[in-house]
Amino acid sequence: MWVWPISAVLAVASATAEYRHAPLPVVFALSCIAIIPLAGIMGRATESIAAHAGPRIGGLLSATFGNAVELIIGIIALRAGMPGLVKASITGSIIGNLLFVLGLSFFVGGIRHPIQRFNIRAARSNAAMLLLGVGVSFIVPAIFSRGAAHASLALSSVVALVSFLLYISGLFFALFTHRDVFQSIDEAANEGAEESEHHWRLWPAVLVLLLTTVLVSFESEWMVDSLKTVGEALGWSEIFIGVIIVAIVGNAAEHASAVWMAWKNRMDLSLEIAVGSSLQVAMFVAPVLFGFSLLFGHMMPLLFSWPELASMGAAVMLVAILMLDGESNWLEGAMAVGAYLVMAVGFYSLAV
Repeated sequence: MWVWPISAVLAVASATAEYRHAPLPVVFALSCIAIIPLAGIMGRATESIAAHAGPRIGGLLSATFGNAVELIIGIIALRAGMPGLVKASITGSIIGNLLFVLGLSFFVGGIRHPIQRFNIRAARSNAAMLLLGVGVSFIVPAIFSRGAAHASLALSSVVALVSFLLYISGLFFALFTHRDVFQSIDEAANEGAEESEHHWRLWPAVLVLLLTTVLVSFESEWMVDSLKTVGEALGWSEIFIGVIIVAIVGNAAEHASAVWMAWKNRMDLSLEIAVGSSLQVAMFVAPVLFGFSLLFGHMMPLLFSWPELASMGAAVMLVAILMLDGESNWLEGAMAVGAYLVMAVGFYSLAV
């Protein structure tokens, strides 16, 4: 498996650069690159554990650990006193998954398959959850907040609690009470492929997950420690680093998986990776990181800047419209990717 030697080489290279006090841009670059294959291994280990645990417990495990890398990076950044970076990475994960990943999946899959179809009932449910998770949980509190510290904390606490509870309710709905609603329309066609897919044995998968989690923690700490210096040297603002750089690094493995599934015409799985990851960031990762911010004494109110709110709101609205017919094509993918590129340039311009 080619990813193992690559991960080992990159981990050793980044550790050597860190402990031999190499220039911080070198440490930053090596740490970012090393996290990408490690995230892929973490995902594979989680899938194997989920396969052994059964569909319901496995679904919960996959949902919980699906954004483990982002969670680790966020916790380390909060401990370092960088709540602005963490909020920017939340924004970047949401718009990156919705526009760039899903758009690229639509585009790549549409080149090979002119019209691709997916479960319209699941798409509508996810669209509603996206509107709730981003529109109601992020945009509405920003409108009502007047900047007072106590008001921000109170609003953020309510947002975090409600989002977390609704996310858990959504998991219970999808995995227990209404599993048939989310049954993939291409499940029968891919049943044989799923059965033949090789999963690791349980305990080796657990050990691999623990080991890669530790390695990602070290790599994330080295990356976060070098962020400020690298940003100043390159003229990047904290919000640009969080929205674009950190979000891409934390989601790179998922990005590749979603596009590959679309190429194989497995659009339900591709949407689950892209849209499901955005929902998880908005309704699970963000509330958990808010809790850690209180624990570390670096309060991170869930009140985002207007450029962030406008970008997330536009991304949700565009994707909701694209999903509602249960079909996709390459032009819809191009529109989503184009929107992401415009937003990326906009966030970069904030540093200029």
